[in-house]
Amino acid sequence: MVDSLKKPGFEELRPGIKAPAKETILTPRFYTTDFDEMERMDISLNEDELRAILEEFRADYNRHHFVRDAEFEQSWDHIDGETRRLFIEFLERSCTAEFSGFLLYKELGRRLKNKRPLLAECFNLMSRDEARHAGFLNKAMSDFNLQLDLGFLTKSRKYTFFKPKFIFYATYLSEKIGYWRYITIFRHLESHPENRIYPIFRFFENWCQDENRHGDFFDAILRAQPQFLNDWKAKLWCRFFLLSVFATMYLNDVQRKDFYASLGLDAREYDRYVIEKTNETSAKVFPVILDVQNPKFYEHLEVCVKNNERLTAIANSSAPKPIQFLQKLPYYLSNGLTLLRLYLMKPIDLTATAGSVR
Repeated sequence: MVDSLKKPGFEELRPGIKAPAKETILTPRFYTTDFDEMERMDISLNEDELRAILEEFRADYNRHHFVRDAEFEQSWDHIDGETRRLFIEFLERSCTAEFSGFLLYKELGRRLKNKRPLLAECFNLMSRDEARHAGFLNKAMSDFNLQLDLGFLTKSRKYTFFKPKFIFYATYLSEKIGYWRYITIFRHLESHPENRIYPIFRFFENWCQDENRHGDFFDAILRAQPQFLNDWKAKLWCRFFLLSVFATMYLNDVQRKDFYASLGLDAREYDRYVIEKTNETSAKVFPVILDVQNPKFYEHLEVCVKNNERLTAIANSSAPKPIQFLQKLPYYLSNGLTLLRLYLMKPIDLTATAGSVR
């Protein structure tokens, strides 16, 4: 087996350690926040629910779940070529996203320990879950002769600062969309086991329940802070984060449609289902959701898909960098205007007939 088949086209920091993917607007981010503001946060409005969620975390239903079994103990060289490259990318992106959650939750648990012990324990237990997920994914990468140096990733990645309310919007959506992504893949492969190219997918049913419980925690936090949900600014920010999460997922997944095809999934149909279910779930807490049933929603996203294809082609051309930038500029502008059109589409206002906090 030639090395190019085992490690297709990936730069390595050292033998067997993959260099982190280049950071772009579509790659998973690492976050930090205003810890002092978090310490001052009053959760008394919804403390009983938060305590109930803490008991769920303490129960640790998946403590024996992430154990590799005999099915992993084989060569995976038959997964080769483009499928291998895309699968390694999938594992890396997933591992990086889970590790990002671990770092944020662990730091929140440490910082809140003295002033907000209930929240601190919740964050520490969520960081436990995310560490398991990241470790399981990184071990899966080793089956393909590569791993991530998570310590290097901690030091080398740029951290994006978000105020607490933005952390809550973003992490709530990240956890809930993670649930729908995992459970949709699991159910599909349960019905079509011939497409289960690697055993990690058997673990997705229990795994996604961690994501769901984490999302419920952030749901409860948001409802403990009605000022994050009740005014016109909250509606604008909820729309912004919904669109950001949905557009990022759609553009990433369509770009990697061949990976989903290897699982027997159509990337566009898969994403539409996940977007619609996450949008419906968000209606339980957000004051507005997006009108994703409007055909123009996906028409606009497809404009961005085409623009990104052209941007990739330009980046892969032999033109000098200054020329490439000028060639890319119209497509950057088109993406910006298209995303603005998506943002300005009339949303579904959930406060028109009901209270703003449900």
